[in-house]
Amino acid sequence: MISRTRRDVMAGAALAPAALLALSSPARAQAAVDNGDIVKAELEKAAAQAAAARASTLLRDPGSPVLGNPQGDVTLVKFTDYQCAYCKAADPRIEKLIADDPKVRVVVKEFPILGPVSVVAAKAALAAQKQGKYAPYHQTMMGFRGKLSEADIFAMAGKVGLNVDKLKADMDSPEVTGQIIATFDLARALKISLTPGYIVNATVLSGVSAKTSSAAINFPQEVAAARARL
Repeated sequence: MISRTRRDVMAGAALAPAALLALSSPARAQAAVDNGDIVKAELEKAAAQAAAARASTLLRDPGSPVLGNPQGDVTLVKFTDYQCAYCKAADPRIEKLIADDPKVRVVVKEFPILGPVSVVAAKAALAAQKQGKYAPYHQTMMGFRGKLSEADIFAMAGKVGLNVDKLKADMDSPEVTGQIIATFDLARALKISLTPGYIVNATVLSGVSAKTSSAAINFPQEVAAARARL
């Protein structure tokens, strides 16, 4: 008969590696946590260096949509996906930042990493720029709750006054496809693999490590700190 302890450990095939380490040795478990922190720090350092080296592309790419004040003195860059719950949870705080700070500039990097519907939504959002309705469309899709579908994407397009037939045609343009490819290339260079990813000027705040919580970011404080460094 298998002992209860052995049975519990065997069931641990579903446990995370850190939990298995904890069963065998608290010291080894702590070492795994410490190593994870070291990796996170190195990733963030590399991301910061890459952001500084690519500041022009990051902050001034003409194909990236801009919200807030286009001539603002501090730029918040957000890498976002319309199916990302964390992006949507943080977005009201960014909208409030724009409303409260007339000098802030927000650059949106459409970063559709959560499946085919995310790609359709990103392409539709970028195509909306050609009709001058990116901001309301972006805000409407960010405010959508529930499982997103292509039908939802185009229904929202009509709701904000977009010509849906033209939108669908523009979605397949080389400019839109090229913009998404460029964003993926930039994200790779910046070590950003998660959404949301936030950067203020060249300071990477999130998107590099799952240990960095977007909920903990104080956007006004980060913008003020960047402004003080100008």
